[in-house]
Amino acid sequence: MGGKLEWKQVPVPVVRAGTVLVKVSVSALVSYLKAYTQGELGVYSPPPQEFTIGSNAIGHIQDVGRDVWHLQPGQRVALSSHMVARDNVWNPMAFLLGITKNGEDALPAQLDWPDGTLAPYVLAPVETLTPLDGLEQYSDAQLSAITRFVVPYGGLLKGQLAAGETLVVNGATGSYGTAAVFVGLAMGAARVVITGRNRQSLIEIAGKAQARVVPVVLSGDLHRDAACIRQACGGGANMAFDMVGNAQDPNSTLSALFSLVPGGRLVLMGSMAVDLPVPYIYMMINGWSILGNFMYPKDATLKMLELVRSGQLPIEVITPNVFEMSALEAAMDAAATAGNLENVMIDCQS
Repeated sequence: MGGKLEWKQVPVPVVRAGTVLVKVSVSALVSYLKAYTQGELGVYSPPPQEFTIGSNAIGHIQDVGRDVWHLQPGQRVALSSHMVARDNVWNPMAFLLGITKNGEDALPAQLDWPDGTLAPYVLAPVETLTPLDGLEQYSDAQLSAITRFVVPYGGLLKGQLAAGETLVVNGATGSYGTAAVFVGLAMGAARVVITGRNRQSLIEIAGKAQARVVPVVLSGDLHRDAACIRQACGGGANMAFDMVGNAQDPNSTLSALFSLVPGGRLVLMGSMAVDLPVPYIYMMINGWSILGNFMYPKDATLKMLELVRSGQLPIEVITPNVFEMSALEAAMDAAATAGNLENVMIDCQS
């Protein structure tokens, strides 16, 4: 992987059946975008032809094709890069627009939809769009934060987090880990224990989240950390959400696992450079479940927006950092080093 990143003038796409033409306002940049464009991420499978990069975005509908019945020109929408084939089959193709595909079986879908959102206009499949009606108090840049929150929301849905439960967020100082803290509170977690090795960052998150959040600074000693987490939970957690980024050892993930009460669930949604050694006997005796999860269901953004409208999910805790399109290189550098409460994006109309 790896190619040449350059600017090109291309025609505005024309709608066809099942598609929507979106005038892109802001396009959020993933932290790894520069490394991706330089071909340094071998696990990613970009389209084999020339394509437009870019992931999630906020924009306004310009035109709709046939078979689009509920969306109308002028509506503000969130565009999700996560696309799952609409076919009613057991193993539908899945891919991320303008980024990667989930296995070679998804190549036909990726060839049909190679382009991402770093453009003034994007043609998108209707199923990737969610209307943003009733959120006029938020700017487009502020609403871009929902694309940060919806990723961990998908994992918390997978783990079936229930109101009144205790949640551990491991890797809480990363951008998606921090978002998971606020989503867990919005979903009704009675207590959220946040773990990581950066004491100051944990304190800052707990201060912004205020009630029901307890920080635990990890030492790297698996059993000592597990005991500290259990104590902070008041005896143990119902669910642990693991969002570590490129972990070099499994200890923090295992400490989250060992903090669970019998019947507890561990959801894996981060990344690790080594394998996770599963403690077979402990798993069996305690009835623990380990669940892997990638992204989120099609209706996740729609559901999560109700938490925003009701005031339970404060998306304003994420600060927008908006760059002009001409400053893409600087924006990619900023995204790679952005803080966990910062959202770097491109103004696609600049």
